[in-house]
Amino acid sequence: MDRDKEKQEISLIGRLFSLEALLILMGIFCLVSGVTTGEATQVFWGVMIIGGAVVLHFVRKKDWKKHWEEQERLKALCEMREREKKEREHRDAENL
Repeated sequence: MDRDKEKQEISLIGRLFSLEALLILMGIFCLVSGVTTGEATQVFWGVMIIGGAVVLHFVRKKDWKKHWEEQERLKALCEMREREKKEREHRDAENL
C-alpha cells in the first residue's frame, strides 16, 4: 500500500514539474509582465507560449501508435488500388 501511495506522490510531483507546466508558467509570467509593463511583445509571446503548451498537451495525449497503424493501413489500401488500376489498364491495352 505504501508503494502505491509513493508512486502516486511521485507522479503528482512529476506532473507539477513537467515540461507542460513549466511552459504554462512561463507563458503566464510573460503575459502578466507584458500587461503590467504595457509591452505588446511580451503579451504576444505569453499568448504564443500558452497556446503552444496547450497544443503540446493535445499532441502528447494522442495515441500515436494507433495513428501510424491507421496511416500504414491507408497506404497499403492506396497501393492496392493503384496496382488494380494498372492491371486494368494493362488488360484494356491488351484487349485493343
